[in-house]
Amino acid sequence: MIGTPITKAMAGAVLYIDLDAVRSNYRTLVDQLGGVPSAAVVKADGYGLGADRVGPVLVAAGCQVFFVAHLAEGIALRATLPNTEIHILNGLLPDALDAYREHELVPVLGSLGDLTHWKSFCADAPLPCDIHVDTGMLRLGLPPDELDTLADAPDMVKDLDIRFVMSHLASADEPASDQNLAQLAAFTRARKILPMGQACFANSSGIFLGPDYHFDMARPGVALYGANPTPGRPNPMMPTVTLKGRISQVRHATPGETVGYNATYRIQDKALIATVSVGYADGYLRSLSSVASGMIDGIIVPLVGRVSMDLISFDVSAVPEAKRQPGQWIELLGPNITVDTLAATAGTIGYEILTSLGRRYHRVYTGGVT
Repeated sequence: MIGTPITKAMAGAVLYIDLDAVRSNYRTLVDQLGGVPSAAVVKADGYGLGADRVGPVLVAAGCQVFFVAHLAEGIALRATLPNTEIHILNGLLPDALDAYREHELVPVLGSLGDLTHWKSFCADAPLPCDIHVDTGMLRLGLPPDELDTLADAPDMVKDLDIRFVMSHLASADEPASDQNLAQLAAFTRARKILPMGQACFANSSGIFLGPDYHFDMARPGVALYGANPTPGRPNPMMPTVTLKGRISQVRHATPGETVGYNATYRIQDKALIATVSVGYADGYLRSLSSVASGMIDGIIVPLVGRVSMDLISFDVSAVPEAKRQPGQWIELLGPNITVDTLAATAGTIGYEILTSLGRRYHRVYTGGVT
């Protein structure tokens, strides 16, 4: 039933979240910045880990500036973090302007229309805002023609309380990409037109591009939660999550039998097939069908057949009988199967794995604010 607390006894899987690792990752990024302060991106409920749990840990580590995507996320986070700056990335909602003032939230303005709405709303008492400049993603932010308009009409931003002028890197995880330098040049030009406030440019991977990208404030996201911001090199971040699925049933299988929907996996030799109570409804992606693996007591167990909504199957033939009984656990994500490893197997990125973590898991938090 919706709203019923999920205890370990009733859960099909347990998600362990290491808040001390989140704190350590923030400090690692701050060290990498060499004195430049760092905000934290906690959108999508803290990348799936729970913004209400990671937020206070990050504050205790020294973070005072937070970014979320949606206004509703900011309102929820304000209840947890009453004395911090909270910025809303996804542009201004002109029909909800009072909510920004009521909850002390800072909108990121990304168009001339946003600027006009906010300036009119704040005519009597200026409220803080950010300006987002698009430097090459063709997503949110002032496009080049609107930036040129501001260059010719600086009064459009006169009297605004601008905290950050910001942009977003598109290829920071590819250090050799020419797009990084092109965006840096575009952002540097934007700062000449909009020199007010502080400059905020580097995301998780952008921090590792070097000091030229750091400016006045960085805003890492996924690296805080353990994903590798430096693909192709050792991960400087600590893992933050471990997911263990409960074995519901173990079946003896004979050659010729098939496993799961559409008979996509056929048994070749006698096997023992363990069914685990996790599926794509829990964020265990369907693209992992017949390509992922789990781990039991250091033994790799291959996933066989299709991932269904609530169940997956593993060949546990190589596991000693005492370790493969119903009620025991298979590591699906954790020390042996990292977020980035599982993402690569699924043909996706660590962001999707983390933000898909299911709400039917029993969650166990360790460490954090004491």
